[in-house]
Amino acid sequence: MKGGGRKRCPWCGTDPLYVAYHDTEWGVPLHDERRLFEMLILEGAQAGLSWITVLRKREAYRLAFDGFDPRAVARYGSRRLEALLRNPGIIRNRQKIQAAITNARAFLDVQEEFGSFDAYVWRFVDGKPRQNAWRTPSQLPAVTAQAQVLSDDLRSRGFTFVGPTICYAHMQATGMVNDHLVDCFRYPAVARLAARGASASR
Repeated sequence: MKGGGRKRCPWCGTDPLYVAYHDTEWGVPLHDERRLFEMLILEGAQAGLSWITVLRKREAYRLAFDGFDPRAVARYGSRRLEALLRNPGIIRNRQKIQAAITNARAFLDVQEEFGSFDAYVWRFVDGKPRQNAWRTPSQLPAVTAQAQVLSDDLRSRGFTFVGPTICYAHMQATGMVNDHLVDCFRYPAVARLAARGASASR
């Protein structure tokens, strides 16, 4: 997609929210704990839906899930779950909401074991973003061997809604891989961020 003299990955279309996400977030190496938790939960919420659907509900999710504070979410009980199921601002799927609570508890366990979720998850790419060089959308994989290994490990630690496709989407979103097409204006910018170890913390 072209706009403002810039060529972008076709998947972001023309929706301003989607374009902004593509231009400022997708593929940027992410190391902030709360943001990593947020993206893990939102990717799980996306299962079976489009990402733009989740993006449009993102602010409502932030309000509903205490700013994606994993310690707060881990304390949710049955009353809070039922309240979330009545919240029209989020995806009201019992399994996905329960998964967010379950994953918050598993997230805390990982933090305790590894010092941070960041330290844990970035091990799956040896601590450095993988720089791909795709030229067409058809070349982008839905799953990779690293995503399968991550998925298996997360599941072994009690996480749910973390299949290999969801894990690869998480890896793409958080900059563990640079999957911008090579002719996208963001490709070199994201590659430079990765080269100097920059991260997103907002």
